[in-house]
Amino acid sequence: MIRVLVADDQALVRAGVRMLLQATGDMEVVGEAVDGAEAVRLAERHLPDVILMDLRMPRVDGLEAIKRVLAARPGARIVVLTTFAEDANVYAALRAGAVGFLVKDDEPERMVDAVRRAAAGEQLLAPSVLRRVVERFLDAEEQAAAPPPAGLTERELEVLALVGTGLSNAEIAEELHVGVTTVKTHIAAAMEKLGLRNRIQAAVVAHRTGLVDASFRPVRLPRP
Repeated sequence: MIRVLVADDQALVRAGVRMLLQATGDMEVVGEAVDGAEAVRLAERHLPDVILMDLRMPRVDGLEAIKRVLAARPGARIVVLTTFAEDANVYAALRAGAVGFLVKDDEPERMVDAVRRAAAGEQLLAPSVLRRVVERFLDAEEQAAAPPPAGLTERELEVLALVGTGLSNAEIAEELHVGVTTVKTHIAAAMEKLGLRNRIQAAVVAHRTGLVDASFRPVRLPRP
């Protein structure tokens, strides 16, 4: 059972999300928060697997709540809920360690899938959304291209490049003709070596270091 905390100041949104998730049979809404302060408190009390966090809430907003939750529980899986996909705070939230974001008018199936993927440790961004997020990160940081990360094996570099294209674990496994578990192992190893919190940060690194080109295609790496 996936335990979910919903943080949104709109009662109708919370009720709708609860009904949707509870109907899946494998998810349980363990708490509802009306603002960021309550979200932090309930996250500490219930230790949910996934937190759906609105950004615009009274008293303590979603961005500050994300920072507080992750300071206490660095492994927390937080998915941003937003009305506006271009909300500047979305990027700040992802930078703070949120694992992805959903737009409130997304299809219900997408939210259900997003919660399951977040609980499984996967990213939550469609390739088209990932493209916009990565470009925004790179524009904001205005950093020159860096060489491929040192200390990673070639397979880890290959996997990191494919993460940068927006592929899921299953798609990467198919591309490399390996099992999903193997892909997860390589991603986890690469992220640990690079000190990254989530796949979005990994995608940004893949682009910044030239593992992915401007067309979001992986750059072929030479075999040793």
